[in-house]
Amino acid sequence: MSTIHVSDRAARWYKEELNLNEGDSIRFFARYSSGGGLHPGFSLGIAVEEPRHPAEQTEVSGIRFFMEDHDYWYLKGHKLHVDVVEEGQDIEYRYTEV
Repeated sequence: MSTIHVSDRAARWYKEELNLNEGDSIRFFARYSSGGGLHPGFSLGIAVEEPRHPAEQTEVSGIRFFMEDHDYWYLKGHKLHVDVVEEGQDIEYRYTEV
């Protein structure tokens, strides 16, 4: 069972915002940040690129969403839920413990 869950709405949002086609991939990665994320000092970043050594992946609406082995520490022990916030039509990341 994957620890990355992306709603159909979120997958459509990524397709429109990033001009993606079916078969494209989005990488989630840990990045330094002053903002709040799952871990203090880090937040979740995204990049449009193909997987090399994915630790986790899921496909939604023809788009592959994944996290590489070297970034997986960020999610360890948690599930990532990606959805769209209706008011601002922006992406929301939520984390739940496994």
